[in-house]
Amino acid sequence: MSTLLGWVLGTLAILIFLPVLVLFGQVLLACLPGRTPALVKGPRPRVAVLVPAHNESSLVIATLNSIIPQLLEGDRLLVVADNCSDDTAALGRSVGAEVVERKSDEQRGKGYALDFGVRHLANDAPEVVIIVDADCQVGEGAIERLATVCIASGRPAQALYLMHAPAGSELKVRIAEFAWCVKNRVRPRGWARLGLPCQLMGAGMAFAWTDLALINLASGHLVEDLKMGLDLCRNGKPPLFCPDALVTSYFPGSDAVLSTQRTRWEHGHLGVILNDAPKLFVESISRAQWNLLAMSVDLLVPPLALLSLALVVIFSLSWLAFLFFATLVPALLASAAMVILGVAVLLAWSQFGRELISFSTLMYAPFYALKKIPVYLGFFIKRQVEWVHSKRDDS
Repeated sequence: MSTLLGWVLGTLAILIFLPVLVLFGQVLLACLPGRTPALVKGPRPRVAVLVPAHNESSLVIATLNSIIPQLLEGDRLLVVADNCSDDTAALGRSVGAEVVERKSDEQRGKGYALDFGVRHLANDAPEVVIIVDADCQVGEGAIERLATVCIASGRPAQALYLMHAPAGSELKVRIAEFAWCVKNRVRPRGWARLGLPCQLMGAGMAFAWTDLALINLASGHLVEDLKMGLDLCRNGKPPLFCPDALVTSYFPGSDAVLSTQRTRWEHGHLGVILNDAPKLFVESISRAQWNLLAMSVDLLVPPLALLSLALVVIFSLSWLAFLFFATLVPALLASAAMVILGVAVLLAWSQFGRELISFSTLMYAPFYALKKIPVYLGFFIKRQVEWVHSKRDDS
């Protein structure tokens, strides 16, 4: 009994230790002095900015106004008003954007909107397509930077996409802002130091027109960005992190809207980990695709809250087993993982998170993780499998 228990807990401790070690390595690399080498700037290609929008009348004008000044003659700005019941389409036209409207009760999800937009662009295809969500602000110079990097590298380019907590937000939203920073800024920065690709993040994504033929956009996948990045990497086009192109948006202020958004993201991520990661590992090793292996390893790091909760459970079980059955190795592995995770979080906060949250707010993180337990239990009890758009606070 004690031997079997030791093997089970040892296996669990190793499984939790590996993503913690990956996270620590990424954070450590990101904190090294100096900048990630940038590609030599090339000529500015002809661009189409594709903006999928579902009932975004409160935000779409601000988004388009952040893009329009960056466009050159011959560029296109296309808004896909997807199953809209408001005046998103009219507002898009009012600032001079091309607008196409899509209606479908069966095919719902951002992937279908993107596919619809790309097929419309084919009548006058650009060299580069840049996808920007309708609730985002595009930083100055980001369009040119993404387009030139995409063409110069021959790979998709991913902007630094950050989400901010609205002014006066609760502690949990500010903690979420820090966790997003770790996921979208710190970890890709660390991987880029080794010349490794990043995951696609959903907004601020640039693709060469010819590369779009390598993937199937038309899907209702919960995390279509992750799927697109992995599919492109499998076809020899690993995404490239472009941190000097900035795209930003805000977390919803409403608890209900925030919960819907979080559930879609995290259930989708967990689904990819469980369903796709094992196959990706085997495929990347058998085909010697090291970029795909790097993306698969990165994919295995779950959201910080889930990683922390899982580690606490394994740590507790391992030390209980040691007290009753003297199985020491799992307890030591879990303890080492606990220390390494703590160091990684503190290091990420000290270098990248001080301007986001105070140290006292960071200490609230364990309680934030506990409040997310229903989201993770819901994955196993009533998993979200259909794409649900996050309503805006004024909806």
